[in-house]
Amino acid sequence: MNFEEMTAKMRDGQGFIAALDQSGGSTPKALRAYGVEDGEWDGDDEMFAKIHEMRCRIVDSPSFSNGKVIGAILFEKTMEGCNAEGSPIPELLSRRGVVPFLKVDKGMHDVENGAQLMKPIPELEAMCRRAKELGVFGTKMRSVIHEANREGVAANVAQQMDYGLEILSFGLVPILEPEVSLDSASRPQAEALLLSNMLDQLERVPEGKQVMLKLTIPSEPNLYKPLIDHPKVLRVVALSGGYSREDACRELAKNDGMIASFSRALLEVLQAKMDDQQFDQALGNAIDEIACASTGA
Repeated sequence: MNFEEMTAKMRDGQGFIAALDQSGGSTPKALRAYGVEDGEWDGDDEMFAKIHEMRCRIVDSPSFSNGKVIGAILFEKTMEGCNAEGSPIPELLSRRGVVPFLKVDKGMHDVENGAQLMKPIPELEAMCRRAKELGVFGTKMRSVIHEANREGVAANVAQQMDYGLEILSFGLVPILEPEVSLDSASRPQAEALLLSNMLDQLERVPEGKQVMLKLTIPSEPNLYKPLIDHPKVLRVVALSGGYSREDACRELAKNDGMIASFSRALLEVLQAKMDDQQFDQALGNAIDEIACASTGA
């Protein structure tokens, strides 16, 4: 797919985005959930090799290419890697009709004013240029809102847009992910502040350009409809945020036009010890359920 075809897929595709971007801090937890214990690897290189094997098994499974997964968010090492047959992962995904994205954030600061902002991304330009070379369509970066603090929410959303505009200038489409924590005691108020601030920040997007948004499924169904309908937003996708797949799909289905971008809720039943048929069946069942919640089909 070329850039225009990927844009159309993101705008009109009936399905969801798979988040396969677990990085350093979350990788051991993801491996344990997959049935790979800490003692089965030694050091970061072996750890990342294990998670790369898992990701390759996912993208090579027949069910991953059934048309219901329209995009995939990759960790940088995954973007640079190949599957067992030697095909570069972004090229493989694109060939199978799955739009590739790259996670670009480098973690978050501690909580301040009820929010966690992203740490600096000094290599952002180099990462974006490399991603463009490899046929990647866009990027993703995450920060978190814990409280309905006006200053914290405003700073969080403004930082997301600051980086988003820089990414747009490199010819990629950014997914802005200012996550509202499901554990927030002021979650509805925080979501309302997020909506207001994001609508203001979208005015900064140049005419003819679009960003994507990855948001916590709102406590009030269809709260984010003004963002879904906004001409400068290509697509609004949902993170699972700690929900089980069943709960995430139930809550997502209440929101018209919002599709999934799940990680743990997609992978929660997959196990390294499964044979290929069991693995593909379990993955296919998850894909079907999440796609149904995303499209209402």
